[in-house]
Amino acid sequence: MKQFSFKNRIAFNYIITTALLIFAVFFAIYSMVKFTINYRVNTEIRHEVKKHLREIEVIENCVLLIREKQWKQKQLNRVDVSPAFIQFVDDLGALVEKSPNLKAKQLNFYPNQKSHELFDAKLDNISVRQIQVPLYQGTKIIGYMIVATSLEESVMILGNLFKVMLVAYPLILLVLFFIARFFAGNSIKPIRSIIETSNFITKDNLKLRIPLPQNKDELHLLSTTINSLLDRLENAVDREKQFTSDASHELRTPLAVIKGTLEVLVRKQRKPEEYKEKIDFCINEVDRLNTLVDQLLLLARFENQKQTLNLTSVNLETIIFECISRNIHELEDKKLDVKTHFTPSSIVQSDIYLLGIIINNLLSNAIKYSFQNSTVIISTEVENQKVCLKIKNTGETIPAHELENIFKQFYRVNPNNPDIKGTGLGLSIVKKLCDLLHIDIIAKTENKETIFSLIFN
Repeated sequence: MKQFSFKNRIAFNYIITTALLIFAVFFAIYSMVKFTINYRVNTEIRHEVKKHLREIEVIENCVLLIREKQWKQKQLNRVDVSPAFIQFVDDLGALVEKSPNLKAKQLNFYPNQKSHELFDAKLDNISVRQIQVPLYQGTKIIGYMIVATSLEESVMILGNLFKVMLVAYPLILLVLFFIARFFAGNSIKPIRSIIETSNFITKDNLKLRIPLPQNKDELHLLSTTINSLLDRLENAVDREKQFTSDASHELRTPLAVIKGTLEVLVRKQRKPEEYKEKIDFCINEVDRLNTLVDQLLLLARFENQKQTLNLTSVNLETIIFECISRNIHELEDKKLDVKTHFTPSSIVQSDIYLLGIIINNLLSNAIKYSFQNSTVIISTEVENQKVCLKIKNTGETIPAHELENIFKQFYRVNPNNPDIKGTGLGLSIVKKLCDLLHIDIIAKTENKETIFSLIFN
């Protein structure tokens, strides 16, 4: 079964609510008209009762009309739309007198009906409302005055009103449905714009944006939210393309070197020393390739999603000494001296695993770019009630104009230096993890010294 469109559902829900409201209004109108008509009929009957009680007198158990001839003449000359019928009966219900407008008809007497109470009855086939008023002589009932009026006009008015409402009800709802559908269609035009624009957006065409509606309502907020989502998607896709391009380029280089070395090696018979030299060279390139892959995987791990953090109290002194022990062979190879200075407040809230990666990368970087027989200084201090960790080394410095680029992926200050190998990913990983842990990282160089500062917020 085909479902309603969103526009038709809005109109249908509106019509359901309106139908209930119109039904309540029609019911109230009908009830009010019915009450008004009944009230008028009842008032007229009671007025006739009062009037005719003044026109009779009871003498010796007989009901006599005062000026009977004039009364009958007056009844004949009445031109009421709904004339009152008057009838007098004795205490047994036998006819005594009746108004001329009854002609050959006669009102029925109901002995079990309460006196002075209005009720509906029949005059032949005509619906009437009547009342029976007892007539007394002293305390004895000697007869009754019956007053009635036709309900045909009231029934006709109520019947016509019901028919009009019965016909008007569906017509009004139908007209309102098309009106509501029209306005609903105009209201959801921005949604059509969203759909049409979205159909043109692909991974290769993320520049399009949804036009914002003029009214700052929920649809304006929806369009703004979708545009923000598209901005994030475009940035993510651009980063992925750049990352894939750079990674493929960096992976291709060691593979080409290994392939070229092996091709040279198999061209002719060589001495064992030459084989060993080339194989060692290839092993070094494989190690470099492994390091590059590990760093790419680590960087991708934090590239597009927030890592679940395990924040605990971390003693910087402990984690720094662990990193020094991990790099002890590199320190000994370059004959570097490590000096440390810690303040009493060296405890921070952080993720111990991720913080270890940050400090280890910075220490490895300091070792790599330090001069032989120089010193690496690691210290902590408190600045503006924040713990600050500094790693300082003496060696090849970073030009001031390149400081803003050192945290970019695959960026290296001096890539052609054969003595300093690297992938250009270490500091990019450090920056990514610092952002994740809300750590400010600052790099500066002065007088052959490079200083990296970590400020824990």
